[in-house]
Amino acid sequence: MIKKIRLYLDDLFAKLKSLKVGIYAVSAGFACGAAISLTPFVGFHLILAALTALILRASVVASALGTVVGNPWTFAFIWPLTLYTGRFILHQPLSEQTNFELLFHKLFYAFIHADWALLLNDVWPILYPMIVGCIPYYIVVWFISYKIVKHFMQKRKL
Repeated sequence: MIKKIRLYLDDLFAKLKSLKVGIYAVSAGFACGAAISLTPFVGFHLILAALTALILRASVVASALGTVVGNPWTFAFIWPLTLYTGRFILHQPLSEQTNFELLFHKLFYAFIHADWALLLNDVWPILYPMIVGCIPYYIVVWFISYKIVKHFMQKRKL
């Protein structure tokens, strides 16, 4: 298992090395992608990661690679964590159960059919705490992933 993880990381850093940009650009770009993948804006992670990378003058390609942090395995942990953190910050009840599959189905349906009542009544009360709750994790993940990628880029003299 450790060998597979090491091979995966070697492959990832080889891709980052091939970008031929500076250590800051790669590290900050990857951090933008990793952090944005904690937001509930599924389907917009690549665009939002690219925008934040452009704002920070980081690598857009590295930001796209960073979005792999958000995937079907990690979303199962990220979404409840951000929701309950947001509810805690907003002083809302923590005991309510949430069906995320139904939430994103309603969100998609509301946008496709311009059903703003559905969006405001059913989706927003769950989406808003998730947005608020992802902010502290966004900041922490950005700095941690920036430091990790920068360390490995310097260590491997990429």
